[in-house]
Amino acid sequence: MTTQPAQITEGKIPFPVGSETFETYYKVVGDVGSCAHGALIVLHGGPGISHDYLIPLTDLAPSTAVIFYDQLGSGQSTRLRTKEISFWVIDLFIAELENVLAFFKVAERFNLLGHSWGGTLASEFIVRRRPPGLRRLVLANTLANAKLRNESLTRLRPGLPEDVQATLKKHEQMGTTKSEEYKAAMMVFWAKHGCRLQPFPAEFLHSITLPDEDSTVLDAMRNGSTGLATRWDITGRVKLMRHIPTLLINGEYDFMLDSVCAPFYWGIDRVEWVKFANSSHSPQWEERERYIRVVREFFNDAAA
Repeated sequence: MTTQPAQITEGKIPFPVGSETFETYYKVVGDVGSCAHGALIVLHGGPGISHDYLIPLTDLAPSTAVIFYDQLGSGQSTRLRTKEISFWVIDLFIAELENVLAFFKVAERFNLLGHSWGGTLASEFIVRRRPPGLRRLVLANTLANAKLRNESLTRLRPGLPEDVQATLKKHEQMGTTKSEEYKAAMMVFWAKHGCRLQPFPAEFLHSITLPDEDSTVLDAMRNGSTGLATRWDITGRVKLMRHIPTLLINGEYDFMLDSVCAPFYWGIDRVEWVKFANSSHSPQWEERERYIRVVREFFNDAAA
């Protein structure tokens, strides 16, 4: 018996913000209306990249519909290079997520998967909005605390070649991290802790290099009031997520070390932690078959 390929629908959703209206690009794989367990909303990382590197999640269809979207300022959604840094706050992205849920009429029953920064967004959405329709949550390769994430990066740095370490240190001290030399050194880091498949999958490379052409969102969210680079911390609020059945994921070679995501494990009542032994930050590529099986089984769990 041959499985029919899942239908793919693309478009843009009007997203009003104050007196302005922007557009959120989306891609849906599968039939949203036929999901017995609720459609899956995918929140990409960055911030400021795109959904493309998470495209292996299309393998979950047709057992569930998968809704990808590019967050405002990213990918194929409206770019806003001239917006002041104060415009870019977590509540903006929560409002966009709520707009997506309303557009697809799934707010009463849905699942979330947040990868990296997408896990930050998912967590903040839950603790700030307490969404009653959220059925299950996947926190993939994400952090509970910026300080812990930075400590993990410091621990991993000595494992890089000495010349790469020296290049990274030099440009970080000089404030020239947008230089081509620094970007090349970071690719060495990504090859070890971001995605261990070589060459990088085209979709992965596309997504991670988007900030090279437009770093508006990334710079604002790291350095603005949100403080993603150094200050962001949800550890004291994880208790507000404790009722959501959660799958926690990281990789053996991930820069999100166990210590970075452990607060979710200790703070959530119904949580399963799966660590992918042959993966870094992208097990959806590095161990694609097992990853899809684990995520599918989690969403299909009849005990939910």
